[in-house]
Formats: sequence, C-alpha cells, structure tokens
Amino acid sequence: MARIGLVAHDDKKDELVAWAKLNRDKLALHELWGTGTSGGRVTDGTGLPVTRLLSGPLGGDAQLGAMIAEGRLDALIFFQDPLTAMPHDVDIKSLTRLATLYNILLAPNHRTADAVLAAL
Repeated sequence: MARIGLVAHDDKKDELVAWAKLNRDKLALHELWGTGTSGGRVTDGTGLPVTRLLSGPLGGDAQLGAMIAEGRLDALIFFQDPLTAMPHDVDIKSLTRLATLYNILLAPNHRTADAVLAAL
C-alpha cells in the first residue's frame, strides 16, 4: 500500500475527480491524502476515503511537503494549471521541489498520473 497525495489547482479539480473515478479501484488499494478542497472533491466524487489536510493556500501544500520530507508520502498526484498565476506560488514550488528532492513519484497531469499509479 502506497501513501498518495492528491491536489489540483482550481481549474484542474474536475479533471482530478474524473481521473480518480476512472482509477477508483486502483486508488482504493492505497492510503490517500489531499489538500482540503481537492481531497473533499475526490471523496465526494468517488466515495474513497481521503485524509484531508488544510486548503492549499492555507497550509495544505506545506503539510504535504512536510509529509514528503518526513518520508510519509510515496507519490504526489498534483494536477497543475500552468496557465494561471497562483497567489501561493511559493508554496506550490516548494511542494514540487520537495517531491523532486526526495525522489518521490510526481504527476502533474492525468497521463503521468496513469503511469505513477501503474508503477505503484
């Protein structure tokens, strides 16, 4: 069982939920963590239990980053919107930097998320 973080920018939340629905049975085999809104949307859309952290801009991105640094997260599914400026861009960069630094699986879109889930 892997520990997977789930997060999506506002314009990508519907895409994350649609991807989670398609992969519900595979995701059910893992421990899921998510930022407040993203985690809630995945639970509502799939019925899967997702441990919800704070909303991303309120510290959820930092909480996921801390989990990565502490070795408590194996993969991060983070559907990003590269065309929209985010007010908490510093937190987002920190989260993706930590995923890279600690060599965990990182998926910024659904095609990569498919590969990450297959690898788990």
